[in-house]
Amino acid sequence: MKKADFIKATAAKAKVSQKEAQAVVAAAHEVIKEALKKGDTVPFLGFGTFKVSNRAARMGRNPQTGAAIKIAAAKLPTFKASPAFKEFVNNIKKAVAAKKAAAKKKK
Repeated sequence: MKKADFIKATAAKAKVSQKEAQAVVAAAHEVIKEALKKGDTVPFLGFGTFKVSNRAARMGRNPQTGAAIKIAAAKLPTFKASPAFKEFVNNIKKAVAAKKAAAKKKK
């Protein structure tokens, strides 16, 4: 799903114009980015949590020369899906697999 498709679907679900939905989606992105920049976590009950994880500095290798190089520490935005959301996604996969199996049986 592309961003434009997401905005169209959001507008249809919320029964608002696409322009309004686009403004809300853009505002939500900004709020999440600002919160993560401050080091806050952004939880959505039943969906998941956005947070910043720290990756420690480490040694790596240059693949062309084989020389050891130092890779700097970094902060990474991460998302952890909630158990309810994981279960929802897994049940969708099972339902699709069951439909495919039923369609094969009919042939």
